[in-house]
Order: sequence, then structure tokens, then C-alpha cells
Amino acid sequence: MKLHELQPAIGSTTAPKRLGRGVGSGLGKTSGKGHKGAKARSGGGKRPGFEGGQMPLTRRIPKRGFTNIYAKEYATVNVGSLEIFEDGTVVTVALLKEAGLVKQVRDGVKILGGGELTKKLTVQVEKFTQSAKEKIEGVGGKAEVI
Repeated sequence: MKLHELQPAIGSTTAPKRLGRGVGSGLGKTSGKGHKGAKARSGGGKRPGFEGGQMPLTRRIPKRGFTNIYAKEYATVNVGSLEIFEDGTVVTVALLKEAGLVKQVRDGVKILGGGELTKKLTVQVEKFTQSAKEKIEGVGGKAEVI
């Protein structure tokens, strides 16, 4: 068998319907769409979520709460994760991203107080929790807000 001899399996492919090509084709006049109705019209069909005129599910369910469009979304890193850095390193957002601790920086990075830290680091990020700040400064490091 050669590359130019390759063919699809018999019956796996069918010729496209040639619509509106006369009565003899079997798909002339209404082109297989029947008479009138939503699907017979150009651009016809029903929108997603349409339930035949019944009140759609999205409108039947009660709505609660709201989304604050001004809320800031921080990428979070635990203090314990900073153990991977060498003693005396200046930890920045770029360094955290390079190390794979942060995937997406949206409104900045926040350091949380989970885990333990034994190395003296200078951490420069947008936010710290109180416990994280205490742990970093407790081992002689610096927590700098940028």
C-alpha cells in the first residue's frame, strides 16, 4: 500500500446533500425542510435554552446575591512554599512565577500564613496576611509591600 492508494473505508463517507436542485433530486422545492415553521425559515431555529414557550429554567430559578465588579483577585502563596528559595533571596512576583508557585497574576500576589519558614528572605509582593508577616519577620526576613 502506498500513500496515494489510501482511501476511506467503504460507507464511511457520503456525498453532501445537494439542496434545491429540482424535483428529481428528491431535495428540490423546500429542500428537505418541510412546509413553514421555525426550522423552515432562513436563520431559523430556536435559541439555546428555549423550552417551547414554557418559562425557561434560567428564569424560573430565584436569583440571589451579586458579583462585586471591583473585587480584587490575588494569586495566593503559602509561606511554607517559600522554603524552595535560597537563604537571603529577594523574592519578587517574577521569581514566584518563574518557580511555578504562581500561575496567573491578576491583581497581584498575597502571601498566606500556611506552613513554616526557616530561611531569611526579603519578600516583595502586594499583600501579606498578619500571620505570614510575623513568620517572615520572625526568622529575620523582611515583608515589603509593593
